Amino acid sequence: MKSSLKDKKCMPCEGIGQALDKYLQKELLQQLNNWEIIDEHHLFKSYKFEDFASALKWVNEVGELAEKEGHHPDIYLSWGKVDIKIWTHALNGLTENDFVLAAKIDSLYEICHS
Repeated sequence: MKSSLKDKKCMPCEGIGQALDKYLQKELLQQLNNWEIIDEHHLFKSYKFEDFASALKWVNEVGELAEKEGHHPDIYLSWGKVDIKIWTHALNGLTENDFVLAAKIDSLYEICHS
């Protein structure tokens, strides 16, 4: 049985090899909830919040997760909304790490909204 993306750990970029082709990207995307692949280059998703303070609190939690995983998304914070953009900068494309981080970010959001 395949392990869930959110249960995996991001791997160091040095050991990854190359970016995923579009077929593997689409396969992994099926395991995520409402993420988009943009130009076969990065993942994107917007999250909604009741106000700025709750969005900011969650952004800080995402930051802690990113540090723990050693994989860092681009984060755009505005009132009631957070946009997340993820790709592997070292390879300038998508790797499994990006999908792992996306799944973990979704888990944080579910916890925040339960």
